[in-house]
Amino acid sequence: MSEVREIAARARQAAIALASTSTDQRNRALLVMAHSLASRQEEILAANEQDMSDARAQGTAPALLDRLELSPQRLKAISEALKSLSVLPDPIGEVISGSRLANGIWLQQVRVPMGVVAMIYEARPNVTADAAALCVKTGNAVILRGGSLAVNSNLAITRVLASAAANAGLPEACIQSVSSTDREAAEELMGLHGMIDVLIPRGGAGLIRSVVDNARVPVIETGVGNCHVYVHEKADPQMAKRIVINAKCQRPGVCNAAESLLVDEAVHESVLPPILKALEEQGVTIHADDKTRALGAVMRVNPATEEDWATEYLDLKISVKVVSGLDEAIHHVNTYGTKHSEAIVTEDYSAAVRFLNEVDAAAVYVNASTRFTDGGEFGLGAEIGISTQKLHARGPMGLTALTTTKYVAMGSGQIRE
Repeated sequence: MSEVREIAARARQAAIALASTSTDQRNRALLVMAHSLASRQEEILAANEQDMSDARAQGTAPALLDRLELSPQRLKAISEALKSLSVLPDPIGEVISGSRLANGIWLQQVRVPMGVVAMIYEARPNVTADAAALCVKTGNAVILRGGSLAVNSNLAITRVLASAAANAGLPEACIQSVSSTDREAAEELMGLHGMIDVLIPRGGAGLIRSVVDNARVPVIETGVGNCHVYVHEKADPQMAKRIVINAKCQRPGVCNAAESLLVDEAVHESVLPPILKALEEQGVTIHADDKTRALGAVMRVNPATEEDWATEYLDLKISVKVVSGLDEAIHHVNTYGTKHSEAIVTEDYSAAVRFLNEVDAAAVYVNASTRFTDGGEFGLGAEIGISTQKLHARGPMGLTALTTTKYVAMGSGQIRE
């Protein structure tokens, strides 16, 4: 039996055992896991430094290095996230609806664990901890298959968390990582119909498309983020500049960073130059349409191509377009966006309502940065990913997104005539 199939078989047995654990048991396990991240910090950081060294030698882009790097501060934040999950309400066993049928049967719809959750993801070792914690909280076994850039970090975090969960009384196989980063291992994981209940890809467009196109198990599509900020003609100029700079520059290598800026033609000559100068000062490369370039507001602006409008840069780059008004802005966003996070800056209530109603995305903002699309920021404790699809879950996926429901019928001998 292959490594992947053995892991899946152990996870299936662990999921059965987890289904019988109590909320207190799982919360206690989360606290032990959080403590272990701190007490075994040196082991994890040493593994991460090996990954960082290898990544630098390969000439990895700065944005990816930022995603890959762990530090005492980042590990502490991850540990605190696990602690915060332990005090959140447990969705398992929640009664969604209940009624007594005409035949006397008492029928309830209740939340239950998914069972076995698998993740395929790239250079984000924090995902290892977040996914493990969310699955433990919701009584799911988890199989983790990270990318080659973070292999040492991911395996170290998995060892620490699996050991801690076992010490707290949970089955050790409830948290497992696939050690192989070969494509064949990922493809085998995608094909384990009947052994894996849901597969969640988290990474770049290529990874997500490969999983969606090839998996034989249910998939929740996540997170490619070609996000826009639209500056409406009734926007506060200073507010617009702050939001654009934050959305683009605060952490450019993440999926909720803005990749495109749209500015209303009615105000672009006054509003756009200060924004462009601020972007240039932050080291942002600008790809813009002719109207933007004609302003001459900054030293260097590259002509935008059709490809730029559809690109998730994950870098200090942005596409800029002057639009004729709200209609064109909404059309542009719905044409080129990836249904992740979109923002309008405006003081016009009716324009804000139209943008909220007509833009098709998991999160839509008025007068706020797209950077807030995050499980922690939304009060979910952590997230296992940001769903850009519409079935089952959409937006940051916290605890309830890792549950399904079961109908429980209590009778007294009823038979159907």
